[in-house]
Amino acid sequence: MLMPRLIHKRTPLFTFLFLFLSFPTNASPTTTAITQQFKEAPQFYNSPGCPSIDQDEIDPESDGDSTVFCSEHAVHVAMTLDAAYIRGSMAAILSVLQHTSCPQNIAFHFVASASASTSLLRAAISSSFPCLNFRVYTFDDSSVSRLISTSIRSALDCPLNYARSYLANIIPLCVRRVVYLDSDLVLVDDIAKLAATPLGEQSVLAAPEYCNANFTSYFTPTFWSNPSLSLTFADRKPCYFNTGVMVIDLDRWREGDYTTKIEEWMELQKRIRIYELGSLPPFLLVFAGDIVPVDHRWNQHGLGGDNFRGLCRDLHPGPASLLHWSGKGKPWARLDANRPCPLDALWAPYDLLQTPFALDS
Repeated sequence: MLMPRLIHKRTPLFTFLFLFLSFPTNASPTTTAITQQFKEAPQFYNSPGCPSIDQDEIDPESDGDSTVFCSEHAVHVAMTLDAAYIRGSMAAILSVLQHTSCPQNIAFHFVASASASTSLLRAAISSSFPCLNFRVYTFDDSSVSRLISTSIRSALDCPLNYARSYLANIIPLCVRRVVYLDSDLVLVDDIAKLAATPLGEQSVLAAPEYCNANFTSYFTPTFWSNPSLSLTFADRKPCYFNTGVMVIDLDRWREGDYTTKIEEWMELQKRIRIYELGSLPPFLLVFAGDIVPVDHRWNQHGLGGDNFRGLCRDLHPGPASLLHWSGKGKPWARLDANRPCPLDALWAPYDLLQTPFALDS
């Protein structure tokens, strides 16, 4: 694989970024400022042979200043963005750029809560990645908050976790395919390979699928004991799949109005408790058994442990193109607490947080 050219620029060692976290609605309406210092990442350039972005692919929303955001030659990546997980997002972005042959052909589409300070989040990304092709879109989380039911872990109830169900409505219509990534992962392979996953003539999405998992455990006995509900999977062979890594055909999603289908299951959940695990079960109800399976190398998942204790785990057998700290434990939190798991050392090289030791040196 041709690796991108890397250039270190002479820039200040760090930038002070003041990010504001809003309290939950049941707390004080004031805001708390937190300070995080992030290094500027190296700048990456396309390798020879990367497809050019034609000038006739002008995005009408960009006033002609960029062509990449509507280009079919670009790899479009969608991620959510918030102050709580921005350290993980920074690492994920760096890993994508470092391991792709065509980093200048990557277009990042970040989705942030409407209640967040998007200008501060935008400044954070720009400071560490001055030449990054990215946009920040606001997500009206109040529209989905009314549909969210409590789950087994409070972090899963954040409205922004549900933004992946609304990407087709948020991202410009000219974007036809997108790779969705969680913020608690790093890539160690070229994302263009993942983005090129064939979806066939009808499939809406591709994702890592795990048919050895106990699929029935993702839904309550109430669901399985109700024939009108359990028959949802009658004509399918459903398997659990991870929604933290997905390739989505946005045109087909829009044509099938899949956001509405997901919302209908969430509305039912408000009346009848049919699942316990946040935003995942509605995806399973709509898509399980009808997706294109992605090679497991693109989701070495569960490195954050389970949803309760976040214990250390080993890599699954086989090659790895993407390391995913799904689960309760996050590598940055464990490193800060000086209680890292062995595999957290694989995340650390992508961490752009400026440490006090580095500031003093």
